[in-house]
Amino acid sequence: MKVGVVTFPGSLDDVDAARAVTLAGGEAVPLWHGDHDLRGVDAVVLPGGFSYGDYLRCGAIARFAAVMTEVIVAAGRGMPVLGICNGFQILCESHLLPGALIRNDHRRFVCKDQRLRIENVATAWTSVYEPGAEITIVLKNGEGGYVADQSTLDALEGEGRVVARYLDGNPNGSAREIAGIVNAAGNVVGLMPHPEHCVEELTGPGTDGLPFFASVLSTLAAR
Repeated sequence: MKVGVVTFPGSLDDVDAARAVTLAGGEAVPLWHGDHDLRGVDAVVLPGGFSYGDYLRCGAIARFAAVMTEVIVAAGRGMPVLGICNGFQILCESHLLPGALIRNDHRRFVCKDQRLRIENVATAWTSVYEPGAEITIVLKNGEGGYVADQSTLDALEGEGRVVARYLDGNPNGSAREIAGIVNAAGNVVGLMPHPEHCVEELTGPGTDGLPFFASVLSTLAAR
């Protein structure tokens, strides 16, 4: 299975995301922000970083990159898309996911190993996890506070679309300790922490992030 990893100007974690795909057993395909096609990939990862220098708003300029036109269309047709950190911000700016990510409530950059609870295992990116699994993966952001109006938050909760929730305290002021959400169709996931940094014992706090990438390959294989 081919998983495209987009590189925007300012992306930092595209190489890590590609390695995570490879370690999970997939074929990582590099995609450039100026591409006008997705090169036949089966899924797409929008990696973390500071696309376009985070000017205007995080993800606001990347949303208009040529490749995002293709990603939006493909996501609408059911292609699995994962946005990690800055990728989550881009998904919100693209209206593929509701809400927005704002500056951390304590106004400081946070970088730590973060415990999460996986609350939805019916998505294309979490199907390998056990329901309620508690995992530890890296969190690093300055504008990671998830916000939305109360009706949207209630809908996300009521429809089971909160994918992951922070444990042991709220690291950035996210509403209802939300660390990740999914669209109604279950194929587009936005996640603030970084599973791609936790796929090898040597370099991460364990391998708790690898199932995100294994999940999408399993989902694709089942189609």
